Amino acid sequence: MEAKPGMIVRSAAGRDKGKFMVIVSAEGDFVYIADGKERKLSAPKKKRLKHVRLTNTVIDTDSLTDKGLRAAIRKFIGEAEE
Repeated sequence: MEAKPGMIVRSAAGRDKGKFMVIVSAEGDFVYIADGKERKLSAPKKKRLKHVRLTNTVIDTDSLTDKGLRAAIRKFIGEAEE
């Protein structure tokens, strides 16, 4: 599976291990991810692709705000638990 902007991922390494985030952009072996709380859309975290686990869920990131990003992640987590 290829990493695409808007894809929800789970961090597999680092201090944010286990948290769900959204890919803002991808460059080679790196992705830039944000969660809207600790990592805002304006300052995403650079992370190696091997340190994230991809999901099949992709959200629309056009005109997305940090608040909207947090809501989308909460909705994804709620659906995953059901």
